[in-house]
Amino acid sequence: MHPPAPATANSNGGTAAGNTLNPALIRTYRSWKGNNVFFLQGRIIFGPDVKSIFSTLFLVIAPVAVFCAFVARKLLDDFPHHSGYSILIIVIVHTIFVLIALVLTSGRDPGIVPRNSYPPVPDEYDGSVSISSDQNLPPQLPRSKEVIINGIAVKVKYCDTCMLYRPPRCSHCSICDNCVERFDHHCPWVGQCIGLRNYRFYYMFVFSATLLCLYIHGFCWVYIKRIQNSEDISIWKAMIKTPASIALIIYSFFCVWFVGGLTVFHTYLISTNQSTYENFRYRYDRQVNPYNKGVVENFKEIFFSSIPPSKNNFRSKVPIPKESTESSRRRGVDTLTMPVYNDGDQVEKDYKGEEYGKGSELSDTSVDLSNMLDTESGQRQVASFLRQSLWERSSRKWEVTPEVLDEIHEDGESRQIPGDSSKEPGDNL
Repeated sequence: MHPPAPATANSNGGTAAGNTLNPALIRTYRSWKGNNVFFLQGRIIFGPDVKSIFSTLFLVIAPVAVFCAFVARKLLDDFPHHSGYSILIIVIVHTIFVLIALVLTSGRDPGIVPRNSYPPVPDEYDGSVSISSDQNLPPQLPRSKEVIINGIAVKVKYCDTCMLYRPPRCSHCSICDNCVERFDHHCPWVGQCIGLRNYRFYYMFVFSATLLCLYIHGFCWVYIKRIQNSEDISIWKAMIKTPASIALIIYSFFCVWFVGGLTVFHTYLISTNQSTYENFRYRYDRQVNPYNKGVVENFKEIFFSSIPPSKNNFRSKVPIPKESTESSRRRGVDTLTMPVYNDGDQVEKDYKGEEYGKGSELSDTSVDLSNMLDTESGQRQVASFLRQSLWERSSRKWEVTPEVLDEIHEDGESRQIPGDSSKEPGDNL
């Protein structure tokens, strides 16, 4: 069931007959212009590559399940005072923490800056140039501005897509198609941008995943050593007796280089108050970093400062975008009226020369038609009405006299193939 059509004001300042007083509203996430994917009616937001999170979940859960089944379970009774159970409990709790950090990183607003409906008006704007959505950048609007950060001039650029000057440390993600505050990078493993509001959870995810890999790797060697001591065999024969441990050792070895390398790299970035984007683009080792407050203050800014609230309420109700309603109505009218005329190009030329629908019956009933399109019976009524109205209008514009009909009939007969009168005119197609 579609929402009712928005109210349309007439020339007298009122609303059209049969229309509601309030415009039709939809949730913000339904009219979102970015490439994000929403779940639970806008409560959870992901990037367009959200499916990659399932691969990440499998890469975390699968080795932990193998470790619990083939390694930790065998060590339950090998330690005094039943302390072997702590090995199993710790790995399960640690895995849950890793998964929570992953969801908090992937399923929240990373710091998206809302788009503007129109470009900002330049300071020296005199009103001589009209600014509209079709003209994204007026000539008077500079491409960048300078702001002062801790006594250092920093340039902020204009974003043509979002039609705004990006805040400091903000950048536009080409994958999500959003401007993100303190943009770090777009991580395909979590399917989300990493920015101001989820960077600490991202660091907690990679750091805890590193510890999990080291934990599994270490206790696999403990289990192999237990087999060697209990059976008094060589280390190689002990490894052959537990192929699951060998697989986990190899897997965790390669994973710890990946997540461990990210942990070390982002620890350096936090200590110097940089983002990945800034580190690769600006190279603050060659110039002064205006955001660096010292190692202690930099860590406090990331982990002990309050996370700013989201600038987007994806569940709030907003009017239906004008461009979407107008385009859908145009598509509906074109689909219904195309079979009326055989020469569609001529009709289009005739109607382009005047303002379509102004002062006509179609313009007076546009709101009623949009409401009738919501039901199947209403669509049939609209189709019948449009055919009748357009035919009456075309009949008034092109008067068909008997002489004209005779000429059309003679012209149709002359186009048939000679000597084959049994064929209908449509058989040649």
